[in-house]
Amino acid sequence: MGNVVIPGLIDAHCHFSGFARTFAWIDLVGTESLNEVLDSLEKWVKYTPPREWIRGRGWDQNDWKDSRFPTAKDLDRVSPENPVLLTRICGHAAVVNSLALELCDITPDTPDPEGGKIVRDSDGNPTGLLLDNAIDLVERKIPPMSDSRLKELLIKACNECLSVGLVGCHEMGIDSHLAGLYLELYNSHSLPFRITAYYSATESDLDSVLATEVLREAGDGYFSVVGVKFFADGSLGARSAALLSDYSDDPGNKGILVTEPEVLLSSMMKVHRSGYQIAVHAIGDRANRLVLDIFEKILKEALVKDPRFRIEHAQVVSPDDIERFCRLGVIPSMQFVHATSDMPWAEDRLGPDRIKGAYAWRSFRETGCRIPGGSDFPVESINPFLGIYAAVTRKDLSGSPAGGWYPEQCLSVEEAIRSFTVDAVYASFEESMRGSLEAVKFADFVVLPVDIMSIDPSLIPEIKPLATVVGGEIVFGSL
Repeated sequence: MGNVVIPGLIDAHCHFSGFARTFAWIDLVGTESLNEVLDSLEKWVKYTPPREWIRGRGWDQNDWKDSRFPTAKDLDRVSPENPVLLTRICGHAAVVNSLALELCDITPDTPDPEGGKIVRDSDGNPTGLLLDNAIDLVERKIPPMSDSRLKELLIKACNECLSVGLVGCHEMGIDSHLAGLYLELYNSHSLPFRITAYYSATESDLDSVLATEVLREAGDGYFSVVGVKFFADGSLGARSAALLSDYSDDPGNKGILVTEPEVLLSSMMKVHRSGYQIAVHAIGDRANRLVLDIFEKILKEALVKDPRFRIEHAQVVSPDDIERFCRLGVIPSMQFVHATSDMPWAEDRLGPDRIKGAYAWRSFRETGCRIPGGSDFPVESINPFLGIYAAVTRKDLSGSPAGGWYPEQCLSVEEAIRSFTVDAVYASFEESMRGSLEAVKFADFVVLPVDIMSIDPSLIPEIKPLATVVGGEIVFGSL
């Protein structure tokens, strides 16, 4: 059998610059216990001068036998003289040590910020665990990475993505400074990777950047800023996703609305009037319903004929609301690997009834929705073939569970590939330029050693591209 060519794959929801920064942090992905986390931290402490910040990302207490959240006291055991910030895999929870709490003035009297929570013990003292917007209390105190160092890491991240068949991505939540760094890299021809970006709604200079057209098509087909990304709630893994009813494994907790509904409505309306696209992070069924309600109000103004509003994740959706996505023209931007990562504990969070509206790809497809596929990297692996495999099988990499997890929600291989190609570019208004192999479009494609459409789906994760081509140039491998 000869080699096979498919359109270049596009990750429709990721944090590219966040992935780049992780090369300078402790990699905690896959750690199987708190002790393993502490061992990794201890190694970094040995080579880090006192008072210098140490960062890490990727821990997931759900993977540990003792599934409690870590605390400042745990980190203090190995890092009493370096401030530490270790972010959970989802990015919606983080743990800091006592020195970090001290340097950031987080005390028993510090109020919870809007849209966030400082977790406290029975005496009201901060435990070191921070949820959602409370993480900002620490991040804003950490000295930023130098521009030159970040550029180096962005180029490294680009090469990693090209090696797995990605030709581009949708980066969710940048600021104007990062946009400027991207332009510098593209102008110097240092980044052969297409980035479609969305400003963060918390960008301090948002009003002024929305007033300019300069970045809509700034990078000669390689870089543009097309929209603004908002947050409605937190994450299911951190129990901060906003639910209509209590968490099944945490009575009394319905999660967190990160942004007040009135603020969301007014801010989203402003962005809509500016002509930029709107994308909103919503994971819980309450958050998804809230965002759909807001979109419905905005649509009544009929300012844009085809706004292509996006809900990022659309992870837990009331069955009554799934049809609304299609009716309102809202795009469910979903990450298939989240289902196979979350399946060991998701039903504990949601119970047997709500789980039927979670990770419900087939249900969305049957209403007529396009589903752009992403990974949310660095939350998950950058490898799009893992996402395709998860979409098709709903199994983990060991092949469990037999038959797949709620297999009635599986997609076909063709549908999964569409999610990473034509449906991804549709979600960012770029379908006239790329996403399929046509003479009028950019020559972005991937050469595979096997026919992904005909091999056993269990072999999809093993696929390694022979070459990745962007704009007609071989940027990885060889032909």
